Amino acid sequence: MASDLAVTTAEFDTKVLQSDVPVLVDFWAEWCGPCKAIGPSVEALASEYAGRAKVYKVDVDSENELAVRYGVVSIPTLLVFKKGQVVDQMVGAAPKEQIAAMLDRAIGG
Repeated sequence: MASDLAVTTAEFDTKVLQSDVPVLVDFWAEWCGPCKAIGPSVEALASEYAGRAKVYKVDVDSENELAVRYGVVSIPTLLVFKKGQVVDQMVGAAPKEQIAAMLDRAIGG
């Protein structure tokens, strides 16, 4: 995982909820095969959307409080936040284009 994408419970409110652009948060775990499958796509989107959106990853094993707060029971779970609210979500692995479409909707809407 790109460590610069990791976000902790302590930083979550500042980095995600108070962001002035939409934020994609990938709830994942090291042992999760589908999480590893979409990892490269999520990391690529972080670069491709730089300046228009932010992308972070939450390790549910080390940041369980965030997983509980947002009702994450299956991983990977992708949540898109805009102005502090969840505006889109996806559970399970998906193609990069489908993940990008969630960000596009948040940016455009």
